[in-house]
Amino acid sequence: MKIIVPMAGRGSRLRPHSLTVPKPLIPVAGQPIVHRLVKDIAKVLKQPIEEVAFVLGDPAWFGDDVVDSLKELAEGLGAKASIYRQDKPLGTGHAIMCAKPSLSGSAVIAYADTLIRAEFDLDSKADSVIWTKQVDNPEAYGVVKLNDDNEIVELVEKPETFVSDQAVIGIYYFKDVAVLKNKLQEVLDENIMNGGEYQINDGIKRMMAAGKIFKTGTVDEWMDCGNKAITVETNGRMLDFLKADGEEQLVASSATIENAQIIEPCFIGEGVVLKNTTVGPHVSVGNGTIIEDSTVKNSLIQTNTLIKNANLDNAMIGNNVKYDGNFTSISIGDYSVLE
Repeated sequence: MKIIVPMAGRGSRLRPHSLTVPKPLIPVAGQPIVHRLVKDIAKVLKQPIEEVAFVLGDPAWFGDDVVDSLKELAEGLGAKASIYRQDKPLGTGHAIMCAKPSLSGSAVIAYADTLIRAEFDLDSKADSVIWTKQVDNPEAYGVVKLNDDNEIVELVEKPETFVSDQAVIGIYYFKDVAVLKNKLQEVLDENIMNGGEYQINDGIKRMMAAGKIFKTGTVDEWMDCGNKAITVETNGRMLDFLKADGEEQLVASSATIENAQIIEPCFIGEGVVLKNTTVGPHVSVGNGTIIEDSTVKNSLIQTNTLIKNANLDNAMIGNNVKYDGNFTSISIGDYSVLE
């Protein structure tokens, strides 16, 4: 089994955080989004992963440090890491085809801006499985249309009339991903574009027209990381899951807790200092961050940041920030938001 992960985009909806860190590498509950996604998919698949192929953007943006972290992620699963580049943002189908040498055998394709919780077995009769989540407002999503045998027969983008309440979340299984590769090659050769981009859906539709059987794999939880508000919410939900699982140490032994209270669940990284402070619930604090004389809840704070005299709720603060709630002088860069 292979996992193919297109992650070339910067993530404009998550600015300013994605100006310096690619969105898939922004940490949620102490680990980068893409790390948690790949590990969770591997857990769902319940079979050995032989290769994880990552499709990255510009090397100036996705540099050697990013490549090293992704290789370490794959190796931690006992898999080979393959690194590909998408030089131009030409869509989901184009991104997949950038990993053409890896497109053989059974594979999962997953876009690295979402997290899941799921427990199911892949349908052995299906040529492909599209992960979906039941939603209350299907008109806001791309959804699947099913026949009487619960096979997917159509993909419908933001339907104005009811088609189904099963939304496509951007994770796909292919029994033989080379079939998708061949169909996407046709899409590229015929220059079939939607919105100026080559889309995975056009390859999937050609597979359906050729009689391939598509089934749904329904996830229990679908957590988006598209913008600041939803990423903070996802951080909180993931902390709840991790506390219930009991498999990860959420508070580092090297953290200094001085006259401070931690209201679980929280992630507290290595070398964090909490002094005269209440943190939690649903707070992640990255390595080396110092928080003094503050109250912080429902927030995500990254590494090597100093927070003083603050009362924070629903906050997302990046790396190497200095924030004093009693500020009289301020220096804020592009895309910053204070509310």
